[in-house]
Amino acid sequence: MKKTTITSAMATLLMTVLISCNSSHNGFDSSGSFEADEYIISAEAQGILKEFTIEEGEVLAAGQKIGYIDSTQLYLKKKQLEAQIVAMLGKKPNISLQLSALQDQLKAAEVERERVANLVRGDAATPKQLDDANAQIDVLRSQIEAHKSTLNISSESINKEIVPIQVQIEQLADQLDKCTVINPTPGTVLVKYAKENEMTAMGKPLYKIADISNIILRVYVSGDQLAEVKLNQTVDVMTDDGKGGYNVAQGTVTWISDKAEFTPKTIQTKNERANLVYAVKVKVKNDGLYKIGMYGEIKFR
Repeated sequence: MKKTTITSAMATLLMTVLISCNSSHNGFDSSGSFEADEYIISAEAQGILKEFTIEEGEVLAAGQKIGYIDSTQLYLKKKQLEAQIVAMLGKKPNISLQLSALQDQLKAAEVERERVANLVRGDAATPKQLDDANAQIDVLRSQIEAHKSTLNISSESINKEIVPIQVQIEQLADQLDKCTVINPTPGTVLVKYAKENEMTAMGKPLYKIADISNIILRVYVSGDQLAEVKLNQTVDVMTDDGKGGYNVAQGTVTWISDKAEFTPKTIQTKNERANLVYAVKVKVKNDGLYKIGMYGEIKFR
């Protein structure tokens, strides 16, 4: 009889422990792993990477210069085209200077016509002489207009020839700008793919960066739990503290998938037998505790 009582007490104790463990195991509503929006930054020019001053784990600001690709040949090509434009501009006619001689002749002819007109009024010259003077003025005016038109056409032709060269210079200026490696987004360098003095090419990855100051915990909920989840909802985010307990922080639901998928093998839900689940993203402010790929759990409030 005494033996039976001891056995019963031990069974009760064992059952209490099992219930406690099961309760602790199911003390969350869903689980998943941390991730971040990662960006692979690639080279936008081809050449030797003359400078590349970043290290993995370094925090970069948006717009920060972190290196440059050798641009000597592009610079020299740009200088050549600029010199070519200067040479072409030197061939443009000086219209006012080249017309000055004819204009002087026109002024002299107009003075002569006035003199002949005065003589005609005093019967000292014939009307034919006045007509000849007027004809001379008309000829000079026609010559000036024709010469001006020719010079304008020549000048405009040179201007049109310069336009495509200017476009080429703008293209080279853009390529020169792309030789400077500028970090486009704030974040932490996750992986460095290139080193100084290595040859790079357009589209070749240089480094991977992600903003982990606010990190995302992707979890999965079953269809039964979906009604409990809302956008901008606050949830408790739990991670192991290494001492058998949990670190608890607040997170915000920022995205809920509108399509169901099969439960990933590495993910646990409140109902582990659920076949179809919905992905949910929970945004958590990161003080350095959370790492990409780290395991986490959430509990709805």
